[in-house]
Amino acid sequence: MSGVRVNLLAVKLYGMVLASCAILGVHVVQGQGHIVEIVADKDSRYKSPDGRKPEITLKAGEQVLLRVSARKAKSWNRDGSIHGFTLLRAGDRSKVPDWNLLLRPGAQEFQLTAPAEPGEYVVVCTVICSEDHEGMNMRVLVTP
Repeated sequence: MSGVRVNLLAVKLYGMVLASCAILGVHVVQGQGHIVEIVADKDSRYKSPDGRKPEITLKAGEQVLLRVSARKAKSWNRDGSIHGFTLLRAGDRSKVPDWNLLLRPGAQEFQLTAPAEPGEYVVVCTVICSEDHEGMNMRVLVTP
C-alpha cells in the first residue's frame, strides 16, 4: 500500500511542477526537452504567453525548444526582422554563441542548447523596434 501512496505523491508532485512551469510561461513536454514560450510584443517587451514579464530558468547544457510569437512594433529591419533575441552574459555582456536570433512576424521555433556555464544572463532585442526598444530585455538564470 505504501508503494501506491508514493506513486500517487510522485504524480501529484509532477503535476505541481508542470503547473508552476505553466505559470512562468515555461512548458516541459516529455521527450522534447525544455520548451520555452515567449511573446516578442508590439509594445517592445518580451512577455510570457499570459502577458507577464517572463524570467527563464534553464539547466546548464540542456536542450531547449524556444517558441517565439513576434508582433510588429513601430519599426523593423530592412531584412524583415521585427525583433531580435540575443542572449548575453550578465557580467560582461558578451554574446552566447547560437543565441543571436532575428525574429520575423508570427510564430517561429528555435532548437537551442542552454549555456554550459551556470549564472545570470540577459536577453536583449537587437532590432530597433520602437522608441521603447531599450526596455526590451528579460532575465535568464542558468542553474548547474
